[in-house]
Amino acid sequence: MLIFNNTTSPSSSSFLLTAFPGLELAHVWISIPVCGLYTIALLGNSIILFVIIIERSLHKPMYYFLSMLSVVDLGLTITTLPTVLGVLWFHAREISIKVCLIQMFFVHGFSFLESSVLVAMAFDRYLAICSPLKYATFLTDMMSFVIGLIICIRQVFFMFPSVMAVKSVSFQGGQELSHPFCFHPDIIKYTYTNPWISSFWGMFLQLYLNGTDLLFILFSYVLILRTVLNIVAPQKQQKALSTCVCHICAVTIFYVPMITLSVAHRLFSSTPRVICSILGNMYLLLPPVLNPIIYSLKTKVIRQAIFQLFRFKDARGYSMRSLRGRWARRRQFSST
Repeated sequence: MLIFNNTTSPSSSSFLLTAFPGLELAHVWISIPVCGLYTIALLGNSIILFVIIIERSLHKPMYYFLSMLSVVDLGLTITTLPTVLGVLWFHAREISIKVCLIQMFFVHGFSFLESSVLVAMAFDRYLAICSPLKYATFLTDMMSFVIGLIICIRQVFFMFPSVMAVKSVSFQGGQELSHPFCFHPDIIKYTYTNPWISSFWGMFLQLYLNGTDLLFILFSYVLILRTVLNIVAPQKQQKALSTCVCHICAVTIFYVPMITLSVAHRLFSSTPRVICSILGNMYLLLPPVLNPIIYSLKTKVIRQAIFQLFRFKDARGYSMRSLRGRWARRRQFSST
């Protein structure tokens, strides 16, 4: 059975994906910026991850958590890339229910993972600013690994029951979704059972996981702000706050679209489908696209490491070309 097909009359075992309702004739043109954003997300996060792996000076907890964020953003980008570009390029709208559910769990799984990683990054900033003497002794490489392991275990613990619950639910096939990817509040409306039960369970799970994460992040920044305000020297205050700017931006671009999209789906049923579609694409693309840009521009160490990487490649390419030129001249000289 095909995963998704180019059709407008889906079978009872599939859904219809939708990119931008009412703008079907402009899908080819819309795909150009969308494809560009996906390219930026894939290249940006791959470069950040590669630089952190090869650069020994970046083998620190702060950058370990940043590499986790890049891995999660790559996973979220790759999960939705086939269906989004399939709808825009080939009008491949039909997707089987089983594949749709798999994509849905990956989308929400990576979303919950990103929230947990942002909490770990907030904890890192809290220790670095509020308890600098304990930072190096407590947040070691092993502790960073343990925090990453706890994040994964927490994810499995909460997602596994949801997988088991959704496996027993029957869906009304042939329905049209609001996005070019599978999103829980969008799919759950088409169950044969009462959709309000499943919808509010999903809302509870999101509020419990993302809500507690956001509260912990806000509490961390209250403590950080209190510590910074107690610093007498203005330059030290500015330096301490500048280390948090990237993380605050990452938190904002992740939580604002996610909360807005969830509220639009669950509480405002009259929200225009085009608005839901735009919010959905912002929710998926903003964090993976902007996170590497923000951290590259605002973090001097990351920026220098990227410049050194490209400078090394240019120098290596130049030396290889010069060696080839010398070898060619020698061969020409020997032949004459």
